[in-house]
Amino acid sequence: MYSACMSVALQIRDVPDDVRDALADEARRRGQSVQAYLLGVVEREARVLRNRDLFDRTAHLRVELETDPVDLVREGRDRGFDADRDELP
Repeated sequence: MYSACMSVALQIRDVPDDVRDALADEARRRGQSVQAYLLGVVEREARVLRNRDLFDRTAHLRVELETDPVDLVREGRDRGFDADRDELP
């Protein structure tokens, strides 16, 4: 989880001019500084990595569906919120 209390400086060396220009253009388009834009990029990437790790750690909990998920959604939509109520004891 991101903590505002702790921070570290990151530095990237040897960034080609065209890459720097593209990043600066995108930051400008979003109304951000390059620093703010790049921090957002790094934060998004960190979230993806954490999500991937969580996904991997919970792999043993996954089950194989016998029905196509699209069909399950359609059945739930068509039958309403009480679709499984008739199956309860």
